[in-house]
Amino acid sequence: MVKAMQEKTLKSAIYKGWVQHRRFSPKEHQFKYQVFMMYLDLDEIDAVLSKSYFWSSSKYALARFKRSDYLGKNNSDLKQLVLDKVEDKLGKRPDGAVRLLTNCRYFGFIMNPLSIYYCFDAREQLQAMLLEVTNTPWKDRHQYVLACDPGERVQRIPFNKQMHVSPFHPMNMQYRLNSELHDDELKFHLSNSLVHEPDKKVFDASLLLKREDVTGSALSRVILAYPFMTFKVLGAIYWQALKLFIKRVPLHPYIRKTA
Repeated sequence: MVKAMQEKTLKSAIYKGWVQHRRFSPKEHQFKYQVFMMYLDLDEIDAVLSKSYFWSSSKYALARFKRSDYLGKNNSDLKQLVLDKVEDKLGKRPDGAVRLLTNCRYFGFIMNPLSIYYCFDAREQLQAMLLEVTNTPWKDRHQYVLACDPGERVQRIPFNKQMHVSPFHPMNMQYRLNSELHDDELKFHLSNSLVHEPDKKVFDASLLLKREDVTGSALSRVILAYPFMTFKVLGAIYWQALKLFIKRVPLHPYIRKTA
């Protein structure tokens, strides 16, 4: 009973569901596949991952959270680094939890096109989001810091593209984010349009995930059910790129991130 109550008080969770990509122009294309992602309160990582023999935050395991996979590959405190970046960008520092939606390292392999840091105040109201984007195969990283309105059920945030991600998209694009985070589900929808044609959607990507409480058995089940999650993400990137190439979708040159 005590153990169950302790697990219920954890804010960390396992999220399972679907990712979908749709391309509308210049050629139509779409795909959808099942995923799971970890939603980790950065103050709970050790307590969460110690629940299963298959998981760790300090040594090699089938599933591992490794600090150097995030925000600059240094040993500084990840939560404080996230809050520093939010404060530098927005001029305010959330005083509550920071929770990270991400793929951990599975069988020693990491693949995270997008990790999302949700920053709360002391009253558990969402104040900001930090999107950490990594491109493939160049492994450039960029962080988008976005202010949130805690009074809104759905966060609707436009922002300009700052880093080359796909050879099938140009740089002169704007993103529009719709994000929802509820007790039992998480929705994340990001659409792209050209800066000079903001009402003409070129592409969108969606996550629709259902929450599952973190328990030792749940952690063990999910790594056995999805043992090669990060390999699947990488394989999907290249498989879908091949399909776009066959469809003769125009290629855009890689532009190295400079800042």
